[in-house]
This record gives sequence, C-alpha cells and structure tokens, in this order.
Amino acid sequence: MSDPAPAAVVSGLTVSALRLTQFRSHRRLELSFDARPVAIFGPNGAGKTNILEALSFLSPGRGLRRAAMEDIARRPDAVGWKLAATLESLGTLHEIETASHGGAARTVQIDGKTAPQLALARLARVVWLVPVMDRLWVEAAEGRRRFLDRLTMGFLPDHGDASLAYEKAMRERNRLLKDGVADARWYGALEVQMAEAAAQIDANRRTALARLDRALTEGGDRFPQAALSLAGPDGPDEAPFDADSLARLWTDTRHRDLAAGRTLVGPHRSDLDAVYTAKALPARDCSTGEQKALLLSLVLANARALREDFGAPPLLLLDEVAAHLDADRRAALYDEITALGAQAWMTGTGPDLFEALGSRAQRLTVTDDAGTSVVTPA
Repeated sequence: MSDPAPAAVVSGLTVSALRLTQFRSHRRLELSFDARPVAIFGPNGAGKTNILEALSFLSPGRGLRRAAMEDIARRPDAVGWKLAATLESLGTLHEIETASHGGAARTVQIDGKTAPQLALARLARVVWLVPVMDRLWVEAAEGRRRFLDRLTMGFLPDHGDASLAYEKAMRERNRLLKDGVADARWYGALEVQMAEAAAQIDANRRTALARLDRALTEGGDRFPQAALSLAGPDGPDEAPFDADSLARLWTDTRHRDLAAGRTLVGPHRSDLDAVYTAKALPARDCSTGEQKALLLSLVLANARALREDFGAPPLLLLDEVAAHLDADRRAALYDEITALGAQAWMTGTGPDLFEALGSRAQRLTVTDDAGTSVVTPA
C-alpha cells in the first residue's frame, strides 16, 4: 500500500472512495463520493447488496450477511477478495484495506499498518438494516443478542474484547462439561474469567440501552417509539449480572451444566425485549408493518445517539428499506437521514423510490452483465 494520505480537515464520517476487487459479483469497482447519502438502484440480483456488504467490512466481524470468507470471493475465480476505502473520520483521512485469500480470516490494514479488526470500531461506526432483520422480533433470541451487541459495540468498542474473552473461557468450560470432567480445580479459574467478562458485557449492554432509550424519546412522532429492556431465557426484566454472584452460581449449578454438557446461565442466554409504547404491545405481537417501523425507529435512534457519543453519525447501510415504506414514511426517513448528516447507503429496485431525496443524494445504477455487476453514476 502507498503511504497514507496526509491529514485533511473534514467533518463527520464519510467514505470518499471505495475500491473492490473480486468481491462477489464485482470483478473490479472504483467509485468516489461526497458526504451525501447514496441511493443505489437496479434489478434484483444485480449486485446492489454486495456493495453494502463490502461497506459493512469497515467494521469488525463477518459483515451484514455473516458470510464465510470463501463465499465472498468472486466465482469461479475464487482467488480471494479485497476492499480498499478512503474514510474521512472526525477530521482525518484514513486508508483502510481488508482482504481474505483462500478463505482465510480477513486481514486489516489501517494507514498502511496491520491492525486487528476491532481497531476499525475506533475509526468508524457502521449500522445496517437488511430484509432478514424484519423477523428480528419473532426469531430466536440469538439474533436479538447479536443485534444488541452490534449496537453496544458502537457505543463501547471494548465490548468486543469482553465478548471474545467470555466466549473463549466459556468454550473451555463447555469442553470440560462435555467431557464429563468433575474435578472442581479445572473449573475455578475459567469461571472467574467468565464472571468478570460477563459482568462487563451486561453492564455495557445496559449502558447502550439507556442511551438508546434517551435517543428514542428525542425522535419525535414520525416513527413509533419502543421501550427496551434486557430479558433472560425465562422472562423479562433480567437482573444485572454480578461477577461474584455469577461465579458462585456456576459453582452451585455445575452438576446441572454437567448433565446438559454446556453452560446454562450467563449473558449468552440474555434477550432483548421491546414494547411498542403507544399500544403497550410487545414487538413480537405487533403487525409486520409495525415491527418494521419499530426496527427502523431503533436504527435511527441509534444513529442519533452515536452522533452524540462518537461525534459523528454512523454510516447507515439500509438494504431495500424504501420498498417497505409508503411515500410519506419514505420522505420522513430521508428527512431524518439528511437532518442527521449521515452518509446513508440505500438500495432499491428503481429510482422512483428515492425521488423525495432530490439533490440531497448521489445515485448509482447497478446492472448485471453475464454475472458481473456494472455500476454507473445515475
């Protein structure tokens, strides 16, 4: 990589250049942008969502599709993929590269230097909403935990470190449980490590929910409001985790975990509850349209809170969001995004879905040419 560009006086959080190589349907793509939202339209299967997925790799993790690295590389070539982006973050330009070759774990370089994935969370905040998340309120708790943890890491990037520490120690404990090891000496140190990380995870999640609650009340009445809380596997209003108490609980219930072959209590079993405030109705019991509106309201509240906390609104990746909204609510969404000052990337099948944005947005057309995406400014 060439030397990083010199610092420039910019504001907010903006992807000003994007370069993809062998990324899904994009053989090679080079684009530049200003800070306005980006509307991407074209037929289904043309490769619009692939652009949003690429942008999601400007944050730690497996991206908005949670795909295996080998599945992202363009086929039939399958030689690996690479993303390079120029990110303007809080007044400084950064050159970011992330890639995977042969299905290996992806690597990250920031300004020419190798960095861990979690370092990306300190430069940018990335929030996404994709169609599969429409079932968030009715699917299994795992999806809501993952959603909450992504929101939490936006406020507290070190949340990822606590989660990794907890998962590593729990895997070791679960291995002992599956092997039927009964000697208490094997468990003690692991349970102390787990308890310390668990208390931090729980505290982080509660901090994030408190910030979201405040931002939701500031959002006006154009989108519905939700009351959020943590729940356990057996019901709502889960009590906060205390490290000492949790370590003692794991000791006292180890016989039960041995029978199950896994750890049955901890933040890996927590859930996110949401209630539609105006109707006092749990989100899981709302109509499909209400559930979508609540989710969109939460994403916008998250963006408002992050703008206050991080100093700039996050990059918003909104896949096919306009197709599920009537004209008035689409206009309200675009007004919210531009008022936030967010660079939002939105996909849709036709330009009419973004008509209300007018000159407030940049536009791209994506078409398919024998399995290769062709992207042109509109």
